[in-house]
Amino acid sequence: MMNKGLKGIVAADTAISHIDGEIGQLIYRGYEIRSLTQKYSFEETAYLLWYGELPTEERVQILKDQMRKERALQENIRFIIDQLPPSMDMMSVIRTTISAEGGNSDYSWKPTLPQAIRLTSLVPTIIAYRKRKLEGNTFVTPRMDLDHVENYLYMLYGNLPLAAHVEALETYMILTLEHGMNASTFSARVTASTESDIVSAVTSAIGTMKGPLHGGAPSGVIDLLNEIASVGDAESVLREKLTRGEKLMGFGHRVYKTHDPRAISLKTKLLELDGKDEWLDLAMKVEETAVRLLDEIKPGRSLYTNVEFYAAAIMKAINMKAELFTPTFTASRMVGWTAHILEQSDNNTIYRPQSNYIGFLK
Repeated sequence: MMNKGLKGIVAADTAISHIDGEIGQLIYRGYEIRSLTQKYSFEETAYLLWYGELPTEERVQILKDQMRKERALQENIRFIIDQLPPSMDMMSVIRTTISAEGGNSDYSWKPTLPQAIRLTSLVPTIIAYRKRKLEGNTFVTPRMDLDHVENYLYMLYGNLPLAAHVEALETYMILTLEHGMNASTFSARVTASTESDIVSAVTSAIGTMKGPLHGGAPSGVIDLLNEIASVGDAESVLREKLTRGEKLMGFGHRVYKTHDPRAISLKTKLLELDGKDEWLDLAMKVEETAVRLLDEIKPGRSLYTNVEFYAAAIMKAINMKAELFTPTFTASRMVGWTAHILEQSDNNTIYRPQSNYIGFLK
């Protein structure tokens, strides 16, 4: 029997992450995601995924220093971005620029951790450089005294971000570092399995993430929040949509059959920031109303908020435009992709699945 799309097929052994959709559990290297978002930073969690253990204070400082040194864009990379047409979307810009980075002779089989760190550090700078150029604004040089997420926001907007916005976005980026054998991660591992370089594998993943069925932005949630904000009554808007049989954007998930653990972690963080941003507060009120109405109108369906719901609220709060949603997702997922590429290279077998011929002999 064929499993279309390889659904349900185990393609690799991994120690990086585990998802249990039935009980709503996401684990990074043995740690439940909620404990990581409550206690650790982006860099500490990235260290865990790359090295397989949580770092000491000394080791995380070393990693931070490495990432800061790798943020700068070389002149040839800036030149390439400058030549790209303004109509080119940001995901294509990232894909093209990272591919050009692969022209560096330092990249060869086998992939290394310093390579993973450099590629992860570069992506936010690529995004910020392109964004500001299209706006006609001066490029904001990375600051060596800022951590990864705070520096990303600083480069995007040219000023130090609010602490509440940094905390919210950092939580989101930790939650999207890694998520099992999804389409883009599989693409990366397939490319790495041919003993191609890490840049080629990451470029494959970026191209896969670009597809709307995988890396689609939570713009539908933004539209919903905007509509509710303009009307001023969450219950009337939501009840009308449900009565018409419309799907509420940001509720339900293909994998998680109960609460999405990433949404719970984001909500926990936003509760800590209660009253510090109106859009985050609005999202909390909308969720409470929507879950109550879903239980009333669609009993037994167990439809809860997914990570996109609160991600949209965060993006709205930090004034991030929709075209930057998937690129920001990509900036965090670089950690997971590179961790899988490194794992693949340590015990490599080339992927070679079979296909079922449905044509004819003529």
